[in-house]
Amino acid sequence: MQPVRLRQTADLLRAYGAFDAPQGRLIEPRPATREELQTFHTPAYVDAVEILSAGKSEGGALFGFSSVGDNPVYEGMYEAALLSTGASVQAAELVADGTVAAAFSPAGGLHHAMAGSASGFCIFNDPVVAINVLRKRGLRVAYVDIDVHHGDGVQAAFYGDADVLTISTHESGRWLFPGTGHAREMGEGAGVGYAVNLPMFPYTDDDVFLEAFDAVVLPLIRAFAPDVLATQLGVDTHVSDPLAHLGLTTRGYVAAIERFAALGYPWLAFGGGGYNLDAVARSWTLAYGVMLGQAWPDELPEGAAEFLTSATLRDAPPEIDEAVQARARRFTQDQVDELRRTVFPLHGIA
Repeated sequence: MQPVRLRQTADLLRAYGAFDAPQGRLIEPRPATREELQTFHTPAYVDAVEILSAGKSEGGALFGFSSVGDNPVYEGMYEAALLSTGASVQAAELVADGTVAAAFSPAGGLHHAMAGSASGFCIFNDPVVAINVLRKRGLRVAYVDIDVHHGDGVQAAFYGDADVLTISTHESGRWLFPGTGHAREMGEGAGVGYAVNLPMFPYTDDDVFLEAFDAVVLPLIRAFAPDVLATQLGVDTHVSDPLAHLGLTTRGYVAAIERFAALGYPWLAFGGGGYNLDAVARSWTLAYGVMLGQAWPDELPEGAAEFLTSATLRDAPPEIDEAVQARARRFTQDQVDELRRTVFPLHGIA
């Protein structure tokens, strides 16, 4: 999660001339305000992050921080988290104002943070804070999370709400952190049916992922008909990622991004996970190209070889293990069938 992920993505986009395109804009981010943070996070937690960031070494465990876990305390973490959250808030404002049709905040997507604690490398939950900006304007939001990990913090924030639809596609919590995101998690109270989870089997490949995506995600978004589509675009689903077990390539990833674009809604996009640096830079460059309506050439631009290990922007076609694919397809089809039985009727989908 170090900033090198963002720097390499920005460098690759600049090498392709992404910000020279008429529709491409690079916006200087601002820190989130305390008022914005506290639309989700508790005042005690915001205070704790600020104090720990300034050098206090005690009390972090009460708020999810630990020197041996996913959330170490480090100097300046408060200011860094304010900036990444503020970038996502700015992106939401630009989309809500109609200034842009789509905005991408790659430093965002920190979907595990809870109201009063850090979790899974995430300090402040920028998707929740940004969505609350949209909700304050009376806008209904469909949030779709394609990170390999369940978007548990965002789900928790809106679990009882019917004006935010949360959909998370992820490796099943039976095998991966945070252990949640089962198809039976559907929301509560007024929010029943507005929390949707599509867990997947380890080594799920492009074809199986897209089949399930088309069967569940697209019909639900269309039925909900949001004012804004918000997407978390984590790249840790990639076959090369060292922290998870899905088998997507840039082909499947970009196909999902293209489906988001084709829906035609005002579009707020966040970054997210991804721990193979090469795959992250290439995938987010491809994603931003889709947002611009620009297909980058597969040949890498001059200078990219200094920080990328791949020879081309897109992955080569993978070899398919048909036995593994068949197991993944059976598992995923069971999840699809359950959602069709339990969630689809709540949205008027036959």
